[in-house]
Amino acid sequence: MNTTENKNSQIWNERFSKSVFAYGKEPNSFFAEELAKLTPARLLLPGEGEGRNALHALKQGWNVVAFDQSEKGREKAIALAEEHGQHLEYAVADAKDYLCPVMVDVLAPIYLHVPGNLQAEIYIKLTRYVTPGGHLIFEAFSEKNIGKGSGGPQTPSMCFTVDRVKQLFADFGKLEVWEETVQLDEGLYHQGEAVVIRARGTK
Repeated sequence: MNTTENKNSQIWNERFSKSVFAYGKEPNSFFAEELAKLTPARLLLPGEGEGRNALHALKQGWNVVAFDQSEKGREKAIALAEEHGQHLEYAVADAKDYLCPVMVDVLAPIYLHVPGNLQAEIYIKLTRYVTPGGHLIFEAFSEKNIGKGSGGPQTPSMCFTVDRVKQLFADFGKLEVWEETVQLDEGLYHQGEAVVIRARGTK
């Protein structure tokens, strides 16, 4: 890891080292709603943190592959899954270095915020792991969320616009992308009115 990656890992390890779950234990609502429309298969969860979305998917019968740059996040995610009698395949890796061991049927980046200069490299690489006919579920903060106090990056380059998301997921022939104002209630760090970008697609 370079210095920036080490610093980012330290930030997330510190956040995830506490006993409380930073973003709660319940899944992201949009993720859960969209996942319920699909037949359980193999799912990739990048930047999965403490495992809230992974646990939900596992309990629904999905075969989950996850990763995050935080060792503490992985520890909590594995422990959370085990508490519910589930096995979670979870790697520790930076998003730009991660190599998925398998092709997947669904890619679900939920609040995967990366530096603007790496967005295209990371997201386009992740889409290559999705099988033809596979699906996308995406949610992240819009640039318009900056200053709202509901969480997320406060740098425009790390947030998203509808047009930017359309570019990143151009490989999905059937793609819907939109901006929406929502009320977040996800642990300590996602609280209150937020402007998010959501997307769903089929490759």
